[in-house]
Amino acid sequence: MKESITKRVHELYWEKDINCARTALICLGEFFDVTIEPQTIWSAVGLHGAGGYRAQCGLVEGPLMFLGIYLHNLGKTESEIVSACYHFASAFEKTFGALRCLELRPTGFSESDPPHLCETLTCRAIQFAYEYISEVSAKGENSGQVFQQGETIP
Repeated sequence: MKESITKRVHELYWEKDINCARTALICLGEFFDVTIEPQTIWSAVGLHGAGGYRAQCGLVEGPLMFLGIYLHNLGKTESEIVSACYHFASAFEKTFGALRCLELRPTGFSESDPPHLCETLTCRAIQFAYEYISEVSAKGENSGQVFQQGETIP
């Protein structure tokens, strides 16, 4: 899976010049065989740190959007989806040290940055999201619930 993610992220960044949130949505949709509607892709156009403001990172927001779509398609309740998103954000922060571009990309966004500065981080984050969503899916199918209250997913 890692090679597939690396290849697809590179294509989307360098051939399509797509931001991290849309790249995550597209990759996760392809890997889980879920159609992401064009309107949803467009809704994520400014989600790379809130349009470069360095707020919540698109590598968090894209997977959170995908979790909502995917878990809804699996028949999960709104509270189960909210719980899964909460636990994803917690696990992401524990793994990567932050949720905001301010910390994940400490130099910010400037004209002098090399193109696609976050490509390596994007690959790691999409791999993390893929594994998390796979685990959530398996857990939900086996137990009928995505999470128990207070439970964390590594």
